[in-house]
Amino acid sequence: MRHYETMVILSDLLEEEDATALFDQIKTILADQGGSVRDESFWGKRKLTHDINKRDHAWFAVLDYEASSDAVAELERRLKINDDVWRLKTVRPEIRVHTA
Repeated sequence: MRHYETMVILSDLLEEEDATALFDQIKTILADQGGSVRDESFWGKRKLTHDINKRDHAWFAVLDYEASSDAVAELERRLKINDDVWRLKTVRPEIRVHTA
């Protein structure tokens, strides 16, 4: 299991309840694949710097978790086929060691 962070940008056409439900669905997909959530952050609706699909606002959320690479691949596959997920980005945060 490795540490990952995924940020998703969701359609602003969703009501807040639907956007949070979709974020909960993302966590469920991850749990079904054997991953474990370390931290989550639903940022709410924010203005975009550049329009996406001719829209200037979107819902933002970040998920910090541990999972296998297969679980991440399945999560991304399922998010990419959802029309309400406009963008997603998964990264492996670096472990920084400070030396004196």
